[in-house]
Amino acid sequence: MAKPLLQLASDGKEHRGADAADVVADMLQLSEADRRETISSGGRRFNNRLHWAISHLVKAELLIKTRRGHFRITDAGRQVLADDPPLLDDAYFREHVPAWKANWDAASARRKAKSKPTDGPAAPEDGVTPTESPEERMEAANDEIRSALADEILAAVKDLSPTFFEQLVVRVIVKMGYGGTLRDAGQALGRSGDGGVDGIIKEDRLGLDTIYLQAKRYRDGNVGRPEVQAFVGALQGFRARKGIFITTSAFANTAEQYVQHIDTKVVLIDGQTLADYMIDFGVGVTTVSTYEVKRIDSDFFVEE
Repeated sequence: MAKPLLQLASDGKEHRGADAADVVADMLQLSEADRRETISSGGRRFNNRLHWAISHLVKAELLIKTRRGHFRITDAGRQVLADDPPLLDDAYFREHVPAWKANWDAASARRKAKSKPTDGPAAPEDGVTPTESPEERMEAANDEIRSALADEILAAVKDLSPTFFEQLVVRVIVKMGYGGTLRDAGQALGRSGDGGVDGIIKEDRLGLDTIYLQAKRYRDGNVGRPEVQAFVGALQGFRARKGIFITTSAFANTAEQYVQHIDTKVVLIDGQTLADYMIDFGVGVTTVSTYEVKRIDSDFFVEE
């Protein structure tokens, strides 16, 4: 499916993912039954596979997302088509496309950093081994789904207006247990004037302390130390002790190091972390399927 997608995009034009389904299905000469086959979650199998094919091609930097739901071929994608490989699968990407491996390894490193170490055998970078249990394979698949979802969320957030982004930040913070009620937090946002902060919220429902917010929607580039230092200066002007700086991009190492050596408590939340919080706390996402893993109840089969 990946190769027909690249061939479709070879004209260099912007294509809409939803429109690509019928074209690719025609290229693969799929029957009507194959196009309409569903999976257990209720979605169509072909559309699901098309979605993942686009995701993998974007990770391989053979396609680029021009805006939400749209893509265009890259120079690297044209080169792959010129090489005309018989099959574009994970094995080909891993061996011939450095960008895919780099992005995959980076995502794996993030997952490993968040997961607890186990006493079991470590799986090699190339993927699943026969020593892995079904539960471990399901966990790996869930991690892959979550990573792709986080990428989609971040792309959507970057398309938001600054006002909507500020409202999104409030929803996430309140869902995490800060800011009191959504109404209180919403009223506080943007009321600080031009003092260098975007909002002031309660730390808890009782309002025993306050947290100052800076919410910046950046498409490209990292947030450096000067921007964070300016926010800290604004906090000192308010005699504030705590602040949260949220951005859709990333923070430079100098910014992260700076907040570790100041008395004011400042938490930096980059775009990837924001997307993870949105998934964890159910903001802007919906559950499409749930799989239960059951074990035998040994006590049930004990005869007295």
